[in-house]
Amino acid sequence: MSTNHVIIWIDHKEAHVLFFDATLNEIIKSKSDHSHLHHKANTIGSGNAPEDHKFFHKVLSVVADVKEILIVGPGSAKAELLKHASIHDPVIAKRIIGVETLDHPTDPQLIAYAKNYFQKIDKMLPIEKS
Repeated sequence: MSTNHVIIWIDHKEAHVLFFDATLNEIIKSKSDHSHLHHKANTIGSGNAPEDHKFFHKVLSVVADVKEILIVGPGSAKAELLKHASIHDPVIAKRIIGVETLDHPTDPQLIAYAKNYFQKIDKMLPIEKS
């Protein structure tokens, strides 16, 4: 189903894909069982959770027909999702209009944030002449 707007709240454990039609909303869980990782002195690695490409692909497949996508979240997963989209799903990547930092809002708070965000974006777009 094609829709105009969606907001994706994502961290490394789960993604909330929220449409303006609540019957389409999905919560996608990562199969990764990474807890918080921290860099330790004298160890190899960054201390960050590795990118879960299957998880990112599943999230992006839900929004394949959406015209405008807003990605939000508290950490680096939102940027990793954008990077994954740019490399593996460039058509979807072109539809991502913003990436913003948000901590852990409720789903209704996310929808309110998205409505406000998309209204501002729509006001900045040129008016299409028929």
